Amino acid sequence: METLETIKKQCQLLRLGAVTGKVEALADRVAAEGLSYLEFIRQLLEGELEDRRRRDQQRREKAACLPLNHHLEQYDSSREERLPKARLEQLKELTWLDQNYNIILMGPSGTGKTMLSAGLCYHAVKNGYRAYFRTMEQLMTVLRTKDIATVAKADYARLIRAQLIVIDDMMMISQSKMEANAFFHFINTLHEKTSFIITTNKSPKQWVEILGDEVITTALLDRLLFHCEIIPLAGESYRMQNRKSIFETIG
Repeated sequence: METLETIKKQCQLLRLGAVTGKVEALADRVAAEGLSYLEFIRQLLEGELEDRRRRDQQRREKAACLPLNHHLEQYDSSREERLPKARLEQLKELTWLDQNYNIILMGPSGTGKTMLSAGLCYHAVKNGYRAYFRTMEQLMTVLRTKDIATVAKADYARLIRAQLIVIDDMMMISQSKMEANAFFHFINTLHEKTSFIITTNKSPKQWVEILGDEVITTALLDRLLFHCEIIPLAGESYRMQNRKSIFETIG
């Protein structure tokens, strides 16, 4: 019993939290099954590694800030104007991410742009990539406040080390010249080091209207479109097709 308590304390000192409470049960099972000491150690360490992988996955999913609907299984590829299933499966292979390609999902509101981008981001996180989902508004807040706010500074530090960044609803809101300049420098810093998925209801030609500077817009497009797949989406809004009425639940 004294040996068992010593092992538990040693596990705590080594920060092997997952196995601390399992030592006794595992030792009893190994003894009952006649397994070797090496097998006991292997199973003990495997339990710790598996717990660390699980907790690391949870941390990365939390840092990604994914929206509620981020499972690609929910995406309806059956309609002609949506992304075909074969192409979706190809995107899920993530070879474009390894090649630092960008993706622009372009189309009107409600056509699945956010679900697709969030789903691909989640898929990347599950496969061990440093991937983050941010709306344009959230990203601009980080860029404006990173030098004065601790939370923004920490988020900026994560983003500049990212392998994939989703920018949702890009070019929805007009930006000041200072903000447009900050956004360009952010993209320029990560150019050919990080992949971007951008969702927008504006064509690249319309971006100058939002950024208000043709030179900055041209330079931004030059970097984003160099290695890029533009995927147009169309059709009626998914939300409007599946909207619910309060009168359906009352009566």
